Amino acid sequence: MPVYMMLTTLTDAGRKALQEDPEILRGFNKEVEFMGVKILDQYALLGQYDFVNLVEAPSNEVVAKLATVLSVQGHFSTLTLAAITIDALIDTLKEKDRPWK
Repeated sequence: MPVYMMLTTLTDAGRKALQEDPEILRGFNKEVEFMGVKILDQYALLGQYDFVNLVEAPSNEVVAKLATVLSVQGHFSTLTLAAITIDALIDTLKEKDRPWK
């Protein structure tokens, strides 16, 4: 299944809600899993983004829907990046029928 890195920033409303009830983060996780997305790993960040979530999803469309649903709620804005393993990249680069060769 495809893997994605979701960088998340709290909105003003999200920061307020998190301060009032930090458990809303677990609610986020349940919502993500309900949409068919598996959370592989999560970290809180210092810097431009507040959280990074490594997730597995069936398709780009499912991840796009997730990002939209999260944004509409008003607590988060997201930047989602598709990710591939280094091994998969190396295997692809080794393929003999590369179009750029």
